[in-house]
Amino acid sequence: MTADTTTSTSPAAEAPMAAGHPLSMDALAAVIARDIPAGAFVNLGIGQPTKIADHLPAELGVILHTENGMLGMGPKAQGIEIDPDLTNAGKVPVTELPGAAYFHHADSFAMMRGGHLDVCVLGAYQVSDCGDLANWHTGKPEDIPAVGGAMDLAIGAKNVYVMMTLFTKSGAPKLVPRCTYPLTGIGCVSRVYTEVAIFDLRPSGIHVLETYGITLDELRSRLDVELH
Repeated sequence: MTADTTTSTSPAAEAPMAAGHPLSMDALAAVIARDIPAGAFVNLGIGQPTKIADHLPAELGVILHTENGMLGMGPKAQGIEIDPDLTNAGKVPVTELPGAAYFHHADSFAMMRGGHLDVCVLGAYQVSDCGDLANWHTGKPEDIPAVGGAMDLAIGAKNVYVMMTLFTKSGAPKLVPRCTYPLTGIGCVSRVYTEVAIFDLRPSGIHVLETYGITLDELRSRLDVELH
């Protein structure tokens, strides 16, 4: 049986709906969990995307993959559930679900590179309007590059979602006409989830699905990309 991997859309897919305030990262993780297709094989990137595991209903049958060699990962482990030998790729203790399987690191990357994952969710420094992804290095000499599985996921997953804040601490937009940081993948991102808006990246351009605490006009005034 194959998963239904049709990219889901919110009820407001063609008419952005503004909520009263920006979302917390936990609330944003719940929104992304809502949009993951039932039965999908999914990889959650290191950092904020791992929060999504805590919001996936068991009845959806989503199977989480982690590049350090596990299928069937469950939510973050708490209290007596914590096993130091059972972690995700970010070294966060996790639980296992019934039927979980373990395998060699190389086999895990073969799954990623072989197109066997329906969705991956990654963090990002920048995403361009045509879906280019930059998330491994800022290009600054003093910063430590973080090359890892993201490059394999970006080209291997059928749908690449990005979970990030829309602006840097200085207010610069991270959804841009052209990435200025070193690229992770070209034209690979299909959707961007941020604390103030969700963006669908389509051949026809960037479509705003939902907004949180900001209007479409405000987004247009702060971003240098065309929004639909």
